[in-house]
Amino acid sequence: MRAVVLGGGGLTGRCAVRDLATAGVFDSVVAADLDVGLAEAAAHAAGPKASASALDVRDTARLVALLRGADAVVNAVQYGFNLAVMEAAFEARVPYLDFGGLFHMTRKQLALDEKFRAAKLLAIPGLGQVPGISNVLAMQAASDLDRVESIVIRDGWRDFTVGGPEIAFTWSPSTFLDEMVMPAVVFEDGAYREYPPMTGAEEFDFAAPVGKTRVYRTLHSEPATLPESLREKGLRHCEWKEGGPGIEVLRTMALLGLGGDRPVEVRGQGVVPKEFTVALLKREKLLGVPAGVDMIDWEVCDIEIRGEKGGQPVVRHAIARFPARRDWHLVATEYAVGVTGAIGAELIATGQVSAVGVVPPERCIPPGPFRAALARRGIETAIVPPENPLPPPRKE
Repeated sequence: MRAVVLGGGGLTGRCAVRDLATAGVFDSVVAADLDVGLAEAAAHAAGPKASASALDVRDTARLVALLRGADAVVNAVQYGFNLAVMEAAFEARVPYLDFGGLFHMTRKQLALDEKFRAAKLLAIPGLGQVPGISNVLAMQAASDLDRVESIVIRDGWRDFTVGGPEIAFTWSPSTFLDEMVMPAVVFEDGAYREYPPMTGAEEFDFAAPVGKTRVYRTLHSEPATLPESLREKGLRHCEWKEGGPGIEVLRTMALLGLGGDRPVEVRGQGVVPKEFTVALLKREKLLGVPAGVDMIDWEVCDIEIRGEKGGQPVVRHAIARFPARRDWHLVATEYAVGVTGAIGAELIATGQVSAVGVVPPERCIPPGPFRAALARRGIETAIVPPENPLPPPRKE
């Protein structure tokens, strides 16, 4: 079997390539990237099953040719290309998944459901860490409830690195800046409502070792799908909040306009602020873990579900804890996003996901095999109650 990872040289794509090439399900894995040097580095790190390919996903003909015959494609490129990549996967008749569409793109992707269902082809928008794991856990936690009133997804992180850089981006800075400037969309009283980004601040006590962290509303993909998936259970409220080291820096960058798409004239040349920012971060080597630095961080996602069972109120917390993968030189987010995409590709290729159409992860991913695969990769999950809370992580 063959898997293709688009953006396979990027922060999360390279992790998906490595996991796919070492987990034993796929015979070959292609790391395709606009930057062939990054793709080659990812393939080299992944071992003999992996190969590199130079690819611009805007070249539809080449993209379709690369995808033909693959058993799954993992789309790890910037979310703005999701629709174009989905269309190429459709033409090549290859099952598709990505890491999220930042709400609005996800909604556009869902509009292709009928087209994919008619072709008996599967596309899963948002099967990464968050969205992805968050969706599957929320759905499982709500499965036996008679009613679900609200779901609040909170995500927090903490850095324990000694001697690390003051600033480093371990997730797409372009996407993160969009989260900081675009209104947060909350499903409230059965309808969508926009709030200014970085509002609704609260202190939340996450599972160890993250602990108390200030989180804020930002734009995210879970509210784009969970309200419809749980409509029959009466869901009336769904929102996302996040926080941790560096989020205020991102907010400041956004307020300064460094995430903007409108060109600014500089010495007679039009410069797009977001493109300049990303190029500068690359030049200053602020993307990913710096060479020679042992990054030690943790991330925890806590999904609070409020509902009713047997006439009694119920409050549950579905929790996922994400470690850094230090031997792969990956921080928690890079590792969790990448391996989740790889797990999704495995489940699809081995026939454990049978859905067709454009289907969000909470409606097609079997939680048992999914959580077992996460556990094998060191990602712990719990739904409390009825399961026990996560114990403190073991000290290395």
